[in-house]
Amino acid sequence: MIDKHNLSTISGKRFNPTKAKIGDIFIEDIAHALSLICRANGHFNLFYSIAQHSINCAKEAEARGYSKEVQLACLMHDASEAYIGDVISPLKRQLSDYVVYEKNLQNTILKALKLPALTPAEEKLVKEIDDCLLYHEFKTLHGDELFDYVPDIHIMVENTEVHHSVIEAQFLYLYYHYFSALG
Repeated sequence: MIDKHNLSTISGKRFNPTKAKIGDIFIEDIAHALSLICRANGHFNLFYSIAQHSINCAKEAEARGYSKEVQLACLMHDASEAYIGDVISPLKRQLSDYVVYEKNLQNTILKALKLPALTPAEEKLVKEIDDCLLYHEFKTLHGDELFDYVPDIHIMVENTEVHHSVIEAQFLYLYYHYFSALG
């Protein structure tokens, strides 16, 4: 029988994206899925995953000397996309109901993984890094400059394809590294 209401995750869980439960969320599912979902809806010159983007956001936060909480938040800022996919920003801005749902799912993920809540100032830092990487990823992997200014960046966006299993392992390593540093 086909189950049209649930996603079957790589760990074998049945996940209802409209009724997410804390017990259905696993970091391994998130790392695996994000390592296989292409950023920019595939419009880069090579496969570049959401997990790679998230890893680079975390590394940029670290390079800027931000707290482990912010580094972890940068790594996890797109975690909901492991369950609902990536909707490109120009469309997402038109889908207000989707944005609310995505935020609710992201909050459920943060609770499930016992991640610390951020202050508004920390949330702003995460958004700035996300936008910074957006600009530099498009410039490096597409040749397009999205903004009329060049955001400062402390890391380098690599123009090389990395196998998803390597990215998945790196994502998990960073997650456990940052999480354990929170004490």
